[in-house]
Amino acid sequence: MTEPIARLRRLRSVELRTTACADSVEFYSEVWGLRVVESGGDRAWLRGTGDQHHAVQLTAADRNGLGRITFAVGTPREVDEAARRLEARGIAIVGGPGPVDAVGGGYGLQFVDLEGRIIELLADTLAVAKIETGDAVPTGVTHVVLNTVDIDAAVEFYSDVLGMRVSDWSEHQMAFMRCNSDHHSIAFNQAQWTAVNHVAYEMSTVDNFMRGIGRLRHHGVLPLWGPGKHGPGDNTFSYFGDPAGLVCEYTSGIAQVDEDRWLCKVWRRVPELSDLWGTAGPPSAEVRERMAGIADPGAFERFPVLASRSARS
Repeated sequence: MTEPIARLRRLRSVELRTTACADSVEFYSEVWGLRVVESGGDRAWLRGTGDQHHAVQLTAADRNGLGRITFAVGTPREVDEAARRLEARGIAIVGGPGPVDAVGGGYGLQFVDLEGRIIELLADTLAVAKIETGDAVPTGVTHVVLNTVDIDAAVEFYSDVLGMRVSDWSEHQMAFMRCNSDHHSIAFNQAQWTAVNHVAYEMSTVDNFMRGIGRLRHHGVLPLWGPGKHGPGDNTFSYFGDPAGLVCEYTSGIAQVDEDRWLCKVWRRVPELSDLWGTAGPPSAEVRERMAGIADPGAFERFPVLASRSARS
């Protein structure tokens, strides 16, 4: 059996390509509760109160999409070993391995998954201290849900290449995958096209989760769906739309997995399990449309040769 290319420590950050970059920076910093680390030109980096340099990078683009997903690994040596294993598997590296000349620094590499998403493995980023505050604001990014045209192929790739484990299924429509004790840091949703479904930001307590929703209401921003509590993952949820139409989520209380005792479960897709509290009801047609996004070729648009290689494989 071929070993995964690396041991992922956690989801570190997400880059979003957005058609409303300036307005989104204002939304995420003035309303959502993140703090701008650095900005300039057509990009901005924002952090939560946790110990990660930044949680999200916003990049101006002609259409909404996913820029990249960044996972933390332990050391530069692990990055170099990941590069060797990717080459042995015939998976194209599009950046690194080596020092990262970008905000936050570090030592990393970038490669492309089956549907054109750029995955970054990163070690030795700039250290930042946690921010102690009484405000109800996110600690950082906690998971990303991705729309996929082939959920089985996506799960196999992320299991085999990245060593992620399936925590639960929602019938054969969603797969929740973990890289540490959190129930999921990536989830895949079977869909008509590849796209980012939503990005979730962690609130430290249920109280902060509810207070954060209250702050958004004060700014005139109402939930698309929520508040409620999911069955798979046991986490609270409340979904909102940002100025570009991308979906963002406040969440708290994600289930913690004991690797020696956890049993993967297939959940039925019924309203009483999608929302255990019964406060949110089923998702509306509007939120489903927002989460569907638009078809996103990702790196295949920038590197056409990768698209043809993926089609052949």
